[in-house]
Amino acid sequence: MSSPSGTTCAVRGCTNNQTKLNNWLKSECFDHKPKNKAECSCPKWYSFHRLPNDEEAKRNWLKNLNLKQPPKCCYVCSFHFVDKAPTEENPYPMLYLGYEKPPEKKRRRVVRMSVDSQVATTTAVMVFEQPQTFKDAQTLWMDPAEEDHTYSKGSILICDMIITPAPEISLSIAEVTLKGDKDCLLYTGIPLLVFNTLVSCLQGFVRQSSTMPAQDEVLLTLMKLRHNFAVADLARRFKRSASQVSKTLTHWVDILAEHTRDLIPWLPRDTIKATMPKVFLPHFSDLTCIIDCTESVLQKAKNLDSRSESYSHYYASNTVKYLVAIAPSGMLMFISEAFGGKCSDRYITQNSGFLDFLRPGDVVMGDRGFTIRDLVEERRVRLVIPAFTRKRSQLTNEQVTQMRRIANVLFKILSQTVPISLIPKIDKILQICAALINLRGELISSN
Repeated sequence: MSSPSGTTCAVRGCTNNQTKLNNWLKSECFDHKPKNKAECSCPKWYSFHRLPNDEEAKRNWLKNLNLKQPPKCCYVCSFHFVDKAPTEENPYPMLYLGYEKPPEKKRRRVVRMSVDSQVATTTAVMVFEQPQTFKDAQTLWMDPAEEDHTYSKGSILICDMIITPAPEISLSIAEVTLKGDKDCLLYTGIPLLVFNTLVSCLQGFVRQSSTMPAQDEVLLTLMKLRHNFAVADLARRFKRSASQVSKTLTHWVDILAEHTRDLIPWLPRDTIKATMPKVFLPHFSDLTCIIDCTESVLQKAKNLDSRSESYSHYYASNTVKYLVAIAPSGMLMFISEAFGGKCSDRYITQNSGFLDFLRPGDVVMGDRGFTIRDLVEERRVRLVIPAFTRKRSQLTNEQVTQMRRIANVLFKILSQTVPISLIPKIDKILQICAALINLRGELISSN
Protein backbone atom coordinates (compact mmCIF):
# COMPACT_ATOMS: atom_id res chain seq x y z
CA MET A 1 0.00 0.00 0.00
CA SER A 2 1.09 3.59 -0.54
CA SER A 3 1.42 6.07 2.30
CA PRO A 4 3.20 9.39 3.03
CA SER A 5 6.29 7.31 3.87
CA GLY A 6 6.15 5.46 0.54
CA THR A 7 5.44 1.78 0.00
CA THR A 8 4.19 0.06 3.17
CA CYS A 9 3.58 -3.62 3.91
CA ALA A 10 -0.16 -4.41 3.84
CA VAL A 11 -0.01 -7.12 6.54
CA ARG A 12 -1.93 -6.23 9.65
CA GLY A 13 0.45 -4.87 12.35
CA CYS A 14 3.55 -4.82 10.11
CA THR A 15 5.32 -1.44 10.06
CA ASN A 16 7.91 -2.14 7.36
CA ASN A 17 7.93 0.59 4.73
CA GLN A 18 10.14 2.04 2.01
CA THR A 19 11.37 4.91 4.22
CA LYS A 20 12.79 2.52 6.81
CA LEU A 21 14.42 0.48 4.05
CA ASN A 22 15.97 3.62 2.49
CA ASN A 23 17.35 4.74 5.86
CA TRP A 24 18.84 1.28 6.40
CA LEU A 25 20.47 1.35 2.96
CA LYS A 26 22.03 4.74 3.75
CA SER A 27 23.51 3.49 7.03
CA GLU A 28 27.06 2.18 7.28
CA CYS A 29 27.76 -1.57 7.14
CA PHE A 30 30.00 -2.46 10.12
CA ASP A 31 31.03 -5.82 8.63
CA HIS A 32 32.34 -4.70 5.25
CA LYS A 33 32.88 -1.02 6.04
CA PRO A 34 31.44 0.53 2.85
CA LYS A 35 30.05 4.04 2.77
CA ASN A 36 26.48 2.70 2.85
CA LYS A 37 24.71 -0.63 2.72
CA ALA A 38 23.39 0.04 -0.78
CA GLU A 39 26.93 -0.57 -2.06
CA CYS A 40 27.47 -3.59 0.22
CA SER A 41 27.13 -7.25 -0.79
CA CYS A 42 24.94 -8.00 2.25
CA PRO A 43 21.35 -9.00 1.43
CA LYS A 44 18.67 -6.38 1.85
CA TRP A 45 16.89 -6.11 5.16
CA TYR A 46 13.64 -6.86 3.39
CA SER A 47 12.04 -6.36 0.00
CA PHE A 48 8.51 -5.62 -1.21
CA HIS A 49 6.40 -7.85 -3.48
CA ARG A 50 3.28 -6.59 -5.25
CA LEU A 51 -0.08 -8.36 -5.48
CA PRO A 52 0.02 -10.57 -8.62
CA ASN A 53 -2.24 -9.95 -11.62
CA ASP A 54 -3.36 -13.58 -11.94
CA GLU A 55 -6.91 -13.85 -10.56
CA GLU A 56 -6.43 -17.15 -8.70
CA ALA A 57 -3.12 -16.06 -7.14
CA LYS A 58 -4.66 -12.71 -6.20
CA ARG A 59 -7.56 -14.44 -4.40
CA ASN A 60 -5.16 -16.63 -2.42
CA TRP A 61 -3.06 -13.60 -1.42
CA LEU A 62 -6.08 -11.66 -0.18
CA LYS A 63 -7.48 -14.73 1.57
CA ASN A 64 -4.24 -15.17 3.53
CA LEU A 65 -3.97 -11.46 4.34
CA ASN A 66 -7.56 -11.51 5.69
CA LEU A 67 -8.13 -7.78 5.12
CA LYS A 68 -11.64 -6.33 5.20
CA GLN A 69 -10.65 -3.46 2.89
CA PRO A 70 -7.48 -4.32 0.96
CA PRO A 71 -5.62 -1.30 -0.48
CA LYS A 72 -5.59 -0.56 -4.20
CA CYS A 73 -1.80 -0.98 -4.45
CA CYS A 74 -1.07 -3.92 -2.19
CA TYR A 75 2.54 -4.75 -1.23
CA VAL A 76 3.81 -7.42 1.18
CA CYS A 77 7.35 -7.46 2.56
CA SER A 78 9.61 -10.52 2.40
CA PHE A 79 9.23 -11.21 6.15
CA HIS A 80 5.86 -12.89 5.46
CA PHE A 81 7.05 -15.39 2.83
CA VAL A 82 8.50 -18.79 3.67
CA ASP A 83 11.27 -18.39 1.07
CA LYS A 84 11.61 -14.61 1.61
CA ALA A 85 9.92 -14.12 -1.77
CA PRO A 86 7.08 -15.72 -3.78
CA THR A 87 8.25 -19.07 -5.19
CA GLU A 88 6.57 -21.97 -6.99
CA GLU A 89 6.46 -24.03 -3.80
CA ASN A 90 5.35 -21.17 -1.53
CA PRO A 91 3.80 -18.46 -3.73
CA TYR A 92 1.60 -16.83 -1.06
CA PRO A 93 2.35 -14.89 2.16
CA MET A 94 1.99 -17.29 5.11
CA LEU A 95 4.14 -16.02 8.04
CA TYR A 96 3.36 -13.45 10.77
CA LEU A 97 0.07 -12.32 9.20
CA GLY A 98 -1.18 -10.52 12.32
CA TYR A 99 -4.02 -12.90 13.19
CA GLU A 100 -4.51 -16.42 14.42
CA LYS A 101 -6.71 -18.94 12.67
CA PRO A 102 -9.48 -20.32 14.89
CA PRO A 103 -8.91 -23.93 15.96
CA GLU A 104 -10.60 -26.50 13.76
CA LYS A 105 -13.66 -28.09 15.28
CA LYS A 106 -13.19 -31.75 15.96
CA ARG A 107 -15.95 -34.03 14.80
CA ARG A 108 -17.78 -35.75 17.61
CA ARG A 109 -17.22 -39.45 17.60
CA VAL A 110 -20.46 -41.41 17.24
CA VAL A 111 -20.50 -44.73 19.07
CA ARG A 112 -23.08 -47.12 17.65
CA MET A 113 -24.20 -50.14 19.65
CA SER A 114 -25.35 -53.37 18.08
CA VAL A 115 -28.73 -54.88 18.89
CA ASP A 116 -27.13 -57.55 21.14
CA SER A 117 -25.24 -54.89 23.06
CA GLN A 118 -28.44 -52.89 23.59
CA VAL A 119 -30.23 -56.00 24.91
CA ALA A 120 -27.36 -56.79 27.30
CA THR A 121 -27.25 -53.21 28.57
CA THR A 122 -31.00 -53.10 29.13
CA THR A 123 -30.89 -56.44 31.01
CA ALA A 124 -28.05 -55.24 33.26
CA VAL A 125 -29.92 -52.06 34.12
CA MET A 126 -33.09 -54.00 35.02
CA VAL A 127 -31.21 -56.54 37.15
CA PHE A 128 -28.91 -54.27 39.14
CA GLU A 129 -31.00 -51.12 39.42
CA GLN A 130 -33.21 -51.78 42.45
CA PRO A 131 -36.17 -49.52 43.09
CA GLN A 132 -35.92 -47.18 46.09
CA THR A 133 -38.08 -48.60 48.89
CA PHE A 134 -37.92 -45.89 51.52
CA LYS A 135 -38.74 -42.30 50.55
CA ASP A 136 -39.37 -39.34 52.80
CA ALA A 137 -41.69 -36.43 52.32
CA GLN A 138 -39.08 -34.43 50.42
CA THR A 139 -38.54 -37.12 47.77
CA LEU A 140 -39.63 -36.10 44.27
CA TRP A 141 -42.00 -38.83 43.21
CA MET A 142 -42.38 -39.72 39.53
CA ASP A 143 -45.55 -38.57 37.85
CA PRO A 144 -47.74 -41.71 37.34
CA ALA A 145 -48.93 -40.31 34.00
CA GLU A 146 -45.42 -40.68 32.64
CA GLU A 147 -45.47 -44.40 33.40
CA ASP A 148 -48.51 -45.01 31.20
CA HIS A 149 -48.09 -46.34 27.67
CA THR A 150 -44.44 -47.26 28.20
CA TYR A 151 -44.81 -50.11 25.76
CA SER A 152 -43.85 -47.76 22.92
CA LYS A 153 -40.53 -46.77 24.46
CA GLY A 154 -37.40 -48.89 23.97
CA SER A 155 -37.36 -52.49 25.22
CA ILE A 156 -40.36 -54.26 26.76
CA LEU A 157 -40.18 -56.63 29.72
CA ILE A 158 -42.79 -59.38 29.38
CA CYS A 159 -42.63 -62.60 31.46
CA ASP A 160 -38.97 -61.93 32.33
CA MET A 161 -38.07 -61.78 28.62
CA ILE A 162 -36.75 -58.72 26.83
CA ILE A 163 -38.18 -57.98 23.40
CA THR A 164 -36.31 -55.31 21.45
CA PRO A 165 -38.08 -53.64 18.51
CA ALA A 166 -36.54 -54.64 15.17
CA PRO A 167 -34.36 -51.91 13.64
CA GLU A 168 -35.86 -50.04 10.69
CA ILE A 169 -34.40 -50.72 7.25
CA SER A 170 -32.99 -47.40 6.04
CA LEU A 171 -33.54 -46.64 2.37
CA SER A 172 -31.40 -44.28 0.35
CA ILE A 173 -32.91 -41.03 -0.89
CA ALA A 174 -32.66 -42.31 -4.47
CA GLU A 175 -34.71 -45.41 -3.59
CA VAL A 176 -37.36 -43.29 -1.91
CA THR A 177 -37.48 -40.63 -4.67
CA LEU A 178 -37.23 -42.73 -7.84
CA LYS A 179 -40.18 -45.14 -7.82
CA GLY A 180 -40.33 -45.57 -11.60
CA ASP A 181 -39.48 -44.14 -15.00
CA LYS A 182 -41.80 -41.20 -14.52
CA ASP A 183 -40.01 -40.03 -11.36
CA CYS A 184 -36.57 -40.75 -12.81
CA LEU A 185 -37.27 -38.81 -16.00
CA LEU A 186 -38.58 -35.91 -13.94
CA TYR A 187 -35.52 -35.58 -11.70
CA THR A 188 -32.66 -36.89 -13.89
CA GLY A 189 -33.86 -36.80 -17.51
CA ILE A 190 -33.08 -40.51 -18.10
CA PRO A 191 -35.11 -43.73 -17.49
CA LEU A 192 -34.74 -45.63 -14.21
CA LEU A 193 -32.98 -48.61 -15.80
CA VAL A 194 -30.41 -46.31 -17.41
CA PHE A 195 -29.90 -44.50 -14.09
CA ASN A 196 -29.31 -47.75 -12.21
CA THR A 197 -26.90 -48.95 -14.90
CA LEU A 198 -25.00 -45.66 -14.73
CA VAL A 199 -24.73 -45.90 -10.94
CA SER A 200 -23.48 -49.50 -11.07
CA CYS A 201 -20.75 -48.49 -13.54
CA LEU A 202 -19.61 -45.59 -11.33
CA GLN A 203 -19.96 -47.38 -7.98
CA GLY A 204 -16.21 -47.53 -7.42
CA PHE A 205 -15.60 -43.78 -7.77
CA VAL A 206 -17.25 -42.67 -4.51
CA ARG A 207 -14.95 -40.59 -2.34
CA GLN A 208 -13.62 -42.36 0.75
CA SER A 209 -14.67 -39.44 2.96
CA SER A 210 -18.23 -39.49 1.66
CA THR A 211 -21.08 -40.68 3.86
CA MET A 212 -23.61 -40.88 1.01
CA PRO A 213 -24.22 -43.93 -1.21
CA ALA A 214 -23.23 -43.64 -4.86
CA GLN A 215 -26.82 -43.58 -6.11
CA ASP A 216 -27.63 -40.57 -3.91
CA GLU A 217 -24.54 -38.66 -5.04
CA VAL A 218 -25.26 -39.33 -8.72
CA LEU A 219 -28.91 -38.36 -8.21
CA LEU A 220 -27.86 -35.10 -6.53
CA THR A 221 -25.58 -34.23 -9.46
CA LEU A 222 -28.18 -35.05 -12.13
CA MET A 223 -30.84 -33.06 -10.27
CA LYS A 224 -28.52 -30.05 -10.34
CA LEU A 225 -28.04 -30.44 -14.10
CA ARG A 226 -31.69 -31.22 -14.82
CA HIS A 227 -33.41 -28.52 -12.72
CA ASN A 228 -30.53 -26.28 -11.57
CA PHE A 229 -31.68 -26.47 -7.95
CA ALA A 230 -29.88 -24.14 -5.56
CA VAL A 231 -27.16 -25.71 -3.43
CA ALA A 232 -29.13 -24.86 -0.28
CA ASP A 233 -32.18 -26.64 -1.71
CA LEU A 234 -30.16 -29.76 -2.51
CA ALA A 235 -28.58 -29.64 0.95
CA ARG A 236 -32.03 -29.72 2.52
CA ARG A 237 -33.30 -32.49 0.24
CA PHE A 238 -30.29 -34.74 0.89
CA LYS A 239 -29.81 -33.71 4.55
CA ARG A 240 -26.26 -32.51 4.03
CA SER A 241 -24.44 -29.22 4.48
CA ALA A 242 -24.03 -26.82 1.59
CA SER A 243 -20.26 -27.40 1.56
CA GLN A 244 -20.75 -31.17 1.28
CA VAL A 245 -23.14 -30.66 -1.65
CA SER A 246 -20.62 -28.42 -3.42
CA LYS A 247 -17.82 -30.97 -2.95
CA THR A 248 -20.10 -33.73 -4.23
CA LEU A 249 -21.02 -31.75 -7.35
CA THR A 250 -17.39 -30.89 -8.10
CA HIS A 251 -16.31 -34.53 -7.71
CA TRP A 252 -19.07 -36.11 -9.78
CA VAL A 253 -18.99 -33.58 -12.62
CA ASP A 254 -15.36 -34.60 -13.18
CA ILE A 255 -16.17 -38.33 -12.94
CA LEU A 256 -19.22 -38.17 -15.22
CA ALA A 257 -17.37 -36.09 -17.82
CA GLU A 258 -14.53 -38.60 -17.90
CA HIS A 259 -16.75 -41.67 -18.30
CA THR A 260 -19.46 -40.32 -20.61
CA ARG A 261 -17.16 -39.07 -23.36
CA ASP A 262 -17.75 -42.20 -25.46
CA LEU A 263 -21.53 -41.66 -25.36
CA ILE A 264 -21.22 -38.89 -27.99
CA PRO A 265 -20.04 -40.88 -31.02
CA TRP A 266 -19.72 -39.71 -34.61
CA LEU A 267 -21.99 -42.17 -36.41
CA PRO A 268 -20.89 -43.99 -39.58
CA ARG A 269 -22.68 -43.14 -42.82
CA ASP A 270 -24.44 -46.49 -42.94
CA THR A 271 -25.91 -45.95 -39.48
CA ILE A 272 -27.00 -42.41 -40.35
CA LYS A 273 -28.80 -43.59 -43.49
CA ALA A 274 -30.38 -46.58 -41.72
CA THR A 275 -31.85 -44.30 -39.00
CA MET A 276 -32.82 -41.46 -41.35
CA PRO A 277 -36.39 -40.18 -40.65
CA LYS A 278 -38.72 -40.33 -43.65
CA VAL A 279 -39.18 -36.57 -43.67
CA PHE A 280 -35.57 -36.10 -44.83
CA LEU A 281 -35.61 -38.71 -47.60
CA PRO A 282 -37.29 -36.69 -50.41
CA HIS A 283 -34.85 -33.75 -50.37
CA PHE A 284 -31.99 -34.53 -47.96
CA SER A 285 -31.35 -38.26 -48.29
CA ASP A 286 -27.53 -37.75 -48.15
CA LEU A 287 -27.63 -35.53 -45.07
CA THR A 288 -24.90 -36.29 -42.51
CA CYS A 289 -25.66 -33.83 -39.71
CA ILE A 290 -27.37 -30.60 -38.77
CA ILE A 291 -25.26 -27.94 -37.06
CA ASP A 292 -26.21 -24.98 -34.96
CA CYS A 293 -24.54 -22.63 -32.48
CA THR A 294 -26.55 -22.09 -29.33
CA GLU A 295 -25.96 -19.81 -26.38
CA SER A 296 -26.53 -19.86 -22.61
CA VAL A 297 -26.82 -16.62 -20.66
CA LEU A 298 -23.85 -16.03 -18.36
CA GLN A 299 -23.69 -14.19 -15.07
CA LYS A 300 -22.01 -10.83 -15.65
CA ALA A 301 -18.32 -10.93 -14.73
CA LYS A 302 -16.60 -8.19 -12.75
CA ASN A 303 -13.62 -8.19 -15.10
CA LEU A 304 -14.27 -5.81 -17.99
CA ASP A 305 -12.23 -7.87 -20.47
CA SER A 306 -14.27 -10.98 -19.64
CA ARG A 307 -17.48 -9.00 -20.13
CA SER A 308 -16.31 -7.82 -23.53
CA GLU A 309 -15.34 -11.32 -24.72
CA SER A 310 -18.61 -12.90 -23.61
CA TYR A 311 -21.04 -10.16 -24.72
CA SER A 312 -23.56 -11.30 -27.34
CA HIS A 313 -25.27 -8.63 -29.44
CA TYR A 314 -27.96 -11.14 -30.41
CA TYR A 315 -28.97 -11.75 -26.77
CA ALA A 316 -27.85 -8.29 -25.54
CA SER A 317 -26.26 -10.09 -22.62
CA ASN A 318 -23.13 -12.00 -21.63
CA THR A 319 -23.30 -15.58 -22.90
CA VAL A 320 -21.30 -18.72 -23.56
CA LYS A 321 -21.65 -20.14 -27.05
CA TYR A 322 -21.11 -23.68 -28.32
CA LEU A 323 -21.56 -25.68 -31.52
CA VAL A 324 -23.84 -28.73 -31.66
CA ALA A 325 -23.97 -31.29 -34.46
CA ILE A 326 -26.99 -33.62 -34.56
CA ALA A 327 -27.67 -36.63 -36.74
CA PRO A 328 -30.99 -36.63 -38.69
CA SER A 329 -32.25 -39.23 -36.21
CA GLY A 330 -31.81 -36.75 -33.34
CA MET A 331 -28.67 -38.19 -31.77
CA LEU A 332 -26.01 -35.70 -30.70
CA MET A 333 -22.76 -36.53 -32.49
CA PHE A 334 -20.66 -33.52 -31.49
CA ILE A 335 -20.67 -30.72 -28.93
CA SER A 336 -17.87 -28.19 -28.79
CA GLU A 337 -16.20 -26.46 -25.89
CA ALA A 338 -17.73 -23.21 -24.67
CA PHE A 339 -16.69 -19.98 -26.40
CA GLY A 340 -17.44 -16.38 -25.51
CA GLY A 341 -20.69 -14.97 -26.88
CA LYS A 342 -18.67 -12.49 -28.94
CA CYS A 343 -17.35 -15.29 -31.20
CA SER A 344 -19.00 -15.79 -34.58
CA ASP A 345 -20.42 -19.07 -35.85
CA ARG A 346 -17.62 -19.29 -38.40
CA TYR A 347 -14.91 -18.82 -35.78
CA ILE A 348 -16.38 -21.52 -33.52
CA THR A 349 -16.79 -23.95 -36.42
CA GLN A 350 -13.21 -23.38 -37.48
CA ASN A 351 -11.68 -23.73 -33.97
CA SER A 352 -13.90 -26.30 -32.27
CA GLY A 353 -12.54 -29.40 -34.03
CA PHE A 354 -15.84 -30.11 -35.79
CA LEU A 355 -14.32 -29.95 -39.28
CA ASP A 356 -11.94 -32.81 -38.41
CA PHE A 357 -14.90 -35.23 -38.25
CA LEU A 358 -16.09 -34.50 -41.79
CA ARG A 359 -15.20 -36.80 -44.67
CA PRO A 360 -15.37 -36.22 -48.44
CA GLY A 361 -18.95 -36.63 -49.65
CA ASP A 362 -20.61 -35.60 -46.37
CA VAL A 363 -23.56 -33.19 -46.41
CA VAL A 364 -23.97 -30.64 -43.62
CA MET A 365 -27.12 -28.59 -43.04
CA GLY A 366 -27.01 -25.18 -41.36
CA ASP A 367 -28.69 -21.82 -41.47
CA ARG A 368 -27.39 -18.73 -43.26
CA GLY A 369 -25.37 -17.65 -40.18
CA PHE A 370 -22.82 -20.31 -41.04
CA THR A 371 -20.61 -18.62 -43.61
CA ILE A 372 -18.40 -21.69 -43.82
CA ARG A 373 -18.93 -22.82 -47.42
CA ASP A 374 -15.28 -22.30 -48.29
CA LEU A 375 -14.14 -24.22 -45.19
CA VAL A 376 -16.21 -27.32 -45.94
CA GLU A 377 -15.59 -27.27 -49.70
CA GLU A 378 -11.87 -27.62 -48.99
CA ARG A 379 -12.75 -30.99 -47.49
CA ARG A 380 -15.10 -31.82 -50.41
CA VAL A 381 -18.12 -31.48 -48.10
CA ARG A 382 -21.37 -29.90 -49.27
CA LEU A 383 -23.13 -27.26 -47.16
CA VAL A 384 -26.92 -27.21 -47.48
CA ILE A 385 -28.89 -24.11 -46.51
CA PRO A 386 -32.60 -24.86 -47.03
CA ALA A 387 -34.60 -22.41 -49.11
CA PHE A 388 -36.94 -21.56 -46.26
CA THR A 389 -34.04 -19.94 -44.34
CA ARG A 390 -33.15 -17.35 -46.94
CA LYS A 391 -35.52 -14.79 -45.46
CA ARG A 392 -34.97 -15.90 -41.88
CA SER A 393 -31.96 -16.11 -39.60
CA GLN A 394 -32.77 -19.59 -38.24
CA LEU A 395 -34.14 -22.93 -39.43
CA THR A 396 -37.89 -23.13 -38.98
CA ASN A 397 -38.67 -26.60 -40.29
CA GLU A 398 -40.70 -28.46 -37.66
CA GLN A 399 -38.62 -31.62 -37.78
CA VAL A 400 -35.31 -29.74 -37.55
CA THR A 401 -36.49 -27.42 -34.81
CA GLN A 402 -37.55 -30.45 -32.77
CA MET A 403 -33.91 -31.60 -32.61
CA ARG A 404 -32.34 -28.20 -31.99
CA ARG A 405 -31.35 -26.93 -28.58
CA ILE A 406 -32.29 -30.22 -26.92
CA ALA A 407 -29.79 -29.63 -24.15
CA ASN A 408 -31.42 -26.31 -23.25
CA VAL A 409 -34.87 -27.92 -23.12
CA LEU A 410 -33.95 -30.92 -20.97
CA PHE A 411 -31.35 -29.39 -18.68
CA LYS A 412 -32.23 -26.08 -17.06
CA ILE A 413 -28.66 -25.50 -15.96
CA LEU A 414 -28.05 -24.42 -19.59
CA SER A 415 -31.35 -22.61 -20.18
CA GLN A 416 -31.02 -20.47 -17.06
CA THR A 417 -28.27 -17.98 -16.19
CA VAL A 418 -25.02 -19.86 -15.69
CA PRO A 419 -23.22 -18.61 -12.55
CA ILE A 420 -19.58 -17.55 -12.75
CA SER A 421 -18.63 -20.28 -10.28
CA LEU A 422 -19.54 -22.97 -12.85
CA ILE A 423 -17.47 -21.52 -15.71
CA PRO A 424 -14.40 -23.70 -14.93
CA LYS A 425 -16.68 -26.76 -15.31
CA ILE A 426 -18.85 -25.55 -18.21
CA ASP A 427 -17.13 -27.69 -20.88
CA LYS A 428 -17.62 -30.83 -18.79
CA ILE A 429 -21.23 -29.90 -18.04
CA LEU A 430 -21.95 -29.49 -21.76
CA GLN A 431 -20.48 -32.92 -22.46
CA ILE A 432 -22.44 -34.59 -19.65
CA CYS A 433 -25.73 -33.04 -20.78
CA ALA A 434 -25.12 -34.19 -24.37
CA ALA A 435 -24.29 -37.72 -23.20
CA LEU A 436 -27.41 -37.93 -21.02
CA ILE A 437 -29.55 -36.80 -23.94
CA ASN A 438 -28.19 -39.69 -26.00
CA LEU A 439 -28.87 -42.06 -23.10
CA ARG A 440 -32.46 -40.85 -23.05
CA GLY A 441 -32.77 -42.13 -26.63
CA GLU A 442 -36.19 -42.22 -28.29
CA LEU A 443 -37.76 -40.43 -25.33
CA ILE A 444 -36.33 -37.13 -26.63
CA SER A 445 -39.09 -36.68 -29.16
CA SER A 446 -41.77 -37.23 -26.55
CA ASN A 447 -40.56 -34.47 -24.25
